[in-house]
Amino acid sequence: MARKFLWIVATLVSLAILAGIVWIAFADRLIRFAFVPGAAYAETQLAPAPDYAAKASWVARPDIPGNPALWTPNGYSAAPKPAAAVFFVSPTAYLSRSRWNAPLDDPDTNDRLDRFTRMQASVFNGVAEVWVPRYRQATFGSFLKPSADADKALDLAYTDVERAFDAFLAAQPADRPIIVAGHSQGARHLLKLLQARRAVLSGRLVAAYAVGWAVAMPDDPITIGLPPCTAAGQAGCLASWQSFAADADLATALKDFPGIPDASGKPLGARAMLCVNPLSGSSAAAEARQNAGTLIDGALVPHKVGASCNKQGVLLISPTPKDIGPFVLPNGNFHVYDFSLFWANIRADVEARLSSFGAAKLGQGTLPATP
Repeated sequence: MARKFLWIVATLVSLAILAGIVWIAFADRLIRFAFVPGAAYAETQLAPAPDYAAKASWVARPDIPGNPALWTPNGYSAAPKPAAAVFFVSPTAYLSRSRWNAPLDDPDTNDRLDRFTRMQASVFNGVAEVWVPRYRQATFGSFLKPSADADKALDLAYTDVERAFDAFLAAQPADRPIIVAGHSQGARHLLKLLQARRAVLSGRLVAAYAVGWAVAMPDDPITIGLPPCTAAGQAGCLASWQSFAADADLATALKDFPGIPDASGKPLGARAMLCVNPLSGSSAAAEARQNAGTLIDGALVPHKVGASCNKQGVLLISPTPKDIGPFVLPNGNFHVYDFSLFWANIRADVEARLSSFGAAKLGQGTLPATP
């Protein structure tokens, strides 16, 4: 009996080792098989375009009571009379390989959108009305295998974002300050939106937060027409960061980054990326004691991590948090937690940039003293 038991254990260990070898050898192909749609873009079903006059086409907007963007942790509250408005483009929440673009009524996707809105877009509710559109976002597999089909899926997603932004802007008073933000896929669309709508944002843009996406330096800020944020409280600038553990395997984690297109469509290559440390509001490093609150299980934990930008433009966090949540990606990639790691500081950063924007407008005589 003992010999049989040992044989079973040895067999299981051998199978586990074999599975590990297979995963190491074929991980990329297995992941692509799991998430990249098997059918061509033209053959997959396309959901109807969202109607942005309807509440159902928004995750959050001011006339939707109790929407997830109004959530705050203990000690914080949403502003009763926000001075600004923010347009926030969500990250990828659609993981299915059955379509290239998400339908608006997929329950799993909408659950994730609610969660992302609480984790991310809620940082803005201290000073701004938060608008978060639903859009036919490209499925996660679109980022795993560059192709003409993936490009078509991303292009369609962008058309929804652009129409949603136009509906958002039309609902704002002409003198209301505007903040734009996005994460991951949302940041990619945001960079394109900033180019397309630069003229209508002139004189109104407090700041842009294109987080979790490669912003090529120095070219992207020039193409977009928005300078990088170089100081805390600076208004009218572009902020971006991507969070990795300081002890991460960056060579592996960033191996596909050179192929990421910049705002003009040119591959990133060896160019550095924009890195604005949300703990300092600039490229300056900050220690954990300067972190006012990391969001963990719905509560803020102060002094959890510090952060610094390396020469590649990667935001390195230290010490590596072990309890932030289950969605840390391989090789020390904290992409999902780009906002959560610095929730309280980002909130303060937004307030400081809006204050500077308001002071500048008051000096020009173009903004009333009280909202």
